[in-house]
Amino acid sequence: MLTKDLLRVSRAGGGYHPQFAGRTHRPLSARVLGTYQGHVGNPRSELQIALADLETDAPDFKLVRGFAKLLERESTFEPQAPVPPERARNVAFEEAEAVGVTCDADRETALRRAGDRLDASPEDIERSLYADLEERQILTNFDSRWNPDELVSQYNLSLAQTALFDATELRVRSADPKALVSAVKRLRLMYEIRKTSDGREVVVTGPDALFRATRRYGTRFARLLRTVVKADEWHLTATIDDHGTERELTLSDADPLNGPGTDPVSELAFDSEVEREFATRFDALGLDWNLVREPEPLEAGSRVMIPDFAFDYRHADFRVFFEIMGFWTPEYVEKKLSQLDTVADELLVAVDESLGVGEAITARDHKAIPYSDRIRVKDVRDALRRYEEELVAESRASLPDEIVPEADVVSLADLAADHGVSEDAIEDTAFPEHERVGRTLIRPGVLDELADGIEDGMGYSEVGNLLSDAEIDDASAVLSRLGYTVEWEGLSGGTIRKR
Repeated sequence: MLTKDLLRVSRAGGGYHPQFAGRTHRPLSARVLGTYQGHVGNPRSELQIALADLETDAPDFKLVRGFAKLLERESTFEPQAPVPPERARNVAFEEAEAVGVTCDADRETALRRAGDRLDASPEDIERSLYADLEERQILTNFDSRWNPDELVSQYNLSLAQTALFDATELRVRSADPKALVSAVKRLRLMYEIRKTSDGREVVVTGPDALFRATRRYGTRFARLLRTVVKADEWHLTATIDDHGTERELTLSDADPLNGPGTDPVSELAFDSEVEREFATRFDALGLDWNLVREPEPLEAGSRVMIPDFAFDYRHADFRVFFEIMGFWTPEYVEKKLSQLDTVADELLVAVDESLGVGEAITARDHKAIPYSDRIRVKDVRDALRRYEEELVAESRASLPDEIVPEADVVSLADLAADHGVSEDAIEDTAFPEHERVGRTLIRPGVLDELADGIEDGMGYSEVGNLLSDAEIDDASAVLSRLGYTVEWEGLSGGTIRKR
């Protein structure tokens, strides 16, 4: 973005139209680039004088300053001095006080004495005294990413971003709505999706609409334009607060806004630290639910909402949506609550306790899970358990009273997967031809063979080979069933002992 003092807009007809640079301004952008390239090794003050000279010939001095503002970020300025400036000042001032400087001769004496202390000449001390002042710093490196045409494009994008900083609302239609909504969520902007006669539009709350506008939100808001302009077709309308006057800004893919280096905002893994931490801890539990980020949109009356997550039950076609309500403005909270009125799908809502709307969410037949700073995974697990119990009961009812697996040895997990149900659903089923040992079903004949082959005093590794040949993984449960325990001998292994 540019600074607001460099904003160039036209208010003709009551609108708010950024004055973009065009092909005719390419020579000017080339001159500004050349000015920076030609002043490498020179003080900033000389560069500033050269840029001021360019302003006198430019159609608008703000153009020169806008180009320079962008190139400033590509530049490295450093103090260059024989003696560290702060050290030179400290010693020189001490000597000046000791000498009692009242004339040039006294000043030269103080500089000479400072040089003696710092093993430097008086001239070196004088050059070092204020070398770290901004105007005296040296342009040591200039490595621009842009050629003249690209600089014009980057300027136009930055100009539009600056104009949007005073927006109260942004309405966008895009040929790539998924990327747009994904960017909105990752930038943690307040938004809603409205259905229109010919599709949908994303409505984003602007920084100027907040009770207390923050630069952080405004910067994130402006960054959204990087994703918008990447779509093949798009149209944007913004309501601008122009010093108390409401104006409308309109942009589209017809405007020169294909700035270089404007990769869409999609590299962030999560919208917030709260989401990232929750997802990490939930996945680590290994439950019967798959966590899905940014699932399909939900119909909410004339609007659409995209929850932050969904939980897919692994053993049935069943989904529970999960929305996280962070600290938002009261108006935005009301919008979210009104959306929940018309959502018929199963929905869990984690709500920041400071909002105080947990009862309002519950009244809308959705489960409210209060949180502060972090979402308690146990609370979400408990909420999912209610659905899980119903799903287990339904799948259990579809199973026969008895199951006879073909294999001599099979784990409950594999058997449940074969029947498309959870392990809990198959828990109470009868297995007339197998004995359940731990979490494994084993035919009695296999147990008899193992009992004949295992003896007191055998090495644990040898017994492990026997169990592996029988395709049994749960060694401890089988050994316990056969009346043995393991006498461990450190890293050297263990010995089987009769209990």
